[in-house]
Amino acid sequence: MIHSDLVVHCEEIMKKHSASFYAAFKSLPSPRKEAVFVIYAFCRMIDDSVDEPESSPYTLDELEGLFENLDHAEGHFIWPCLRWLFSTFPIEKGPFFKQIAGQKMDLSLTVYQSMDQLEIYCERVAGSVGEMLLPVLHDHPTPEVKEAGIYLGKAMQIVNIIRDVGEDLERGRRYIPTEWMDQYLYTQSDFEEKAINFHFKRLMNGLMGLAHNWFEKGLANLDSYPAQSAFSIKLAAGYYAAIMEAIKINDYQVFEKRAVVSDKKKKAIYLSALQDALGNEARSIEA
Repeated sequence: MIHSDLVVHCEEIMKKHSASFYAAFKSLPSPRKEAVFVIYAFCRMIDDSVDEPESSPYTLDELEGLFENLDHAEGHFIWPCLRWLFSTFPIEKGPFFKQIAGQKMDLSLTVYQSMDQLEIYCERVAGSVGEMLLPVLHDHPTPEVKEAGIYLGKAMQIVNIIRDVGEDLERGRRYIPTEWMDQYLYTQSDFEEKAINFHFKRLMNGLMGLAHNWFEKGLANLDSYPAQSAFSIKLAAGYYAAIMEAIKINDYQVFEKRAVVSDKKKKAIYLSALQDALGNEARSIEA
């Protein structure tokens, strides 16, 4: 088992940057929960190397180089944590390199033209996380389960894009594809002026519809997971999907206000997931 002090650093990163994810996964049994903390912490480091380079301990290229030579990487707590992760679970490096490739897109592609472009980005930066987590959360994943995990990650990334429209605009980025803006008659000038009009709301609803569709695909085969893993995944998906409801409550103000899911709503999601889990357990006992 890895030294607990090292994992605590990873846990603190998750707790600080994603209270919802932390709440969803902290009840997993060991060593699954520690593995989730490590994966989240490394993905956060990859993300920060692009979005907050001034406070990141490494550049994206440095992270990639050290990860390629993981057996010899030193100088940060993440490296022994990752070595433990790969020695404990049947995880491959491929999804991590896919994540890095997705983040590299942010360095060169700042305006998306098509949904095909955006889906590639979503799969790389978020579908990859589903692939990383799969060997940790599932004992015998099938290709269908893997595909569902990728869709769940992609759904969450669409929610990120909707929620962070304003923050991304300040960074000079626009993930909403031009072809979708044209379809909903929302112009680049509207976007730059932060206009929240009828067309913008329809555009946001279209993206939310896509996210809901991907959430549905992502939660398929959930009954094949160990019960505690399934509960955590359902919680994480519920918390994330609720961000879209919070955006509507804010009257689609995503340029100046960050959507936050209320504690009351989180509690309702938790109780609903718990009720479903208890019902599934009762049915399995009867069977």
